[in-house]
Amino acid sequence: MLKIVLPKGSLEAATLELFKEADLEVRRSSDVDYRASIDDPRVAEVRILRPQEIPTYVAEGMFDLGITGRDWIEEQGATVTSLSLLGYSKATSRPIHVVLAVPETSPFNSLEELKSHVGKLRVATEYPKLTDRTMREAGIDAEVLLSYGATEAKVPEIADCVVEITETGRALRAAGLKVIHTLLISNTELIANPTSASDPEKRHAMEQLKSLLLGTLEARTKVLVKLNVGAEHLQRVLDLLPSMRSPTIAELSGGAGFALETVVAKREINVLIPALKDAGASDLLEIPLAKIIH
Repeated sequence: MLKIVLPKGSLEAATLELFKEADLEVRRSSDVDYRASIDDPRVAEVRILRPQEIPTYVAEGMFDLGITGRDWIEEQGATVTSLSLLGYSKATSRPIHVVLAVPETSPFNSLEELKSHVGKLRVATEYPKLTDRTMREAGIDAEVLLSYGATEAKVPEIADCVVEITETGRALRAAGLKVIHTLLISNTELIANPTSASDPEKRHAMEQLKSLLLGTLEARTKVLVKLNVGAEHLQRVLDLLPSMRSPTIAELSGGAGFALETVVAKREINVLIPALKDAGASDLLEIPLAKIIH
């Protein structure tokens, strides 16, 4: 029976949606309730807390399993077992970048160049420990200012530069800033308490839940394609079909041809289906997938 902690805030909606699609729906009395449950015999308790805190709580054994970002694991210096990367963030499937940004008018274009900054460099950030380590390792005399939000707005009156997260860089550019260094590329991760992860029974339950989550994430990117094709066009169609291993082929009754099915990347389907039709395929079906478990 696992105690699980999930992230509140920017990752909250995406995480709850993932668990719902994985048939691990998180139930709570209201959207602001920090206590929740999952109707699953492997799950004893669910809490929804700030991702900044999750690495520490998991490392200390308050929870067996948690989801947070690599950025907060590094910021807290927490000793946890990483079970898997999870390919999603608050808005996309891309990782976030923890970056150092300066005003667009700044003469500095790299972390190395900041060494020539006159006086103590003021850096505003929500990642004071990570930022301090980076500046010290680079040999930069810096004062790290803890920010509680709207970090990019603190330049230039309060800070000379910022360390901030971004998925696309759009918000930083809109604030008149340019990125000159990437401190960390951060994915969402499934993490475990090391002691819990070494317990065979708990680790087995963790691996089962991980399979459901990863299978759901992979299924989002793929679809099942089914089609019929005559014998004279079979090879042309097979040459077009990508597959996880190889297409499933079944002969139609009465020698009317063959039925094929295979899993393909969703991003290719808009080009693939017309090409299959041109090659002689008929009765094409595109079927969404819920999970792919290897």
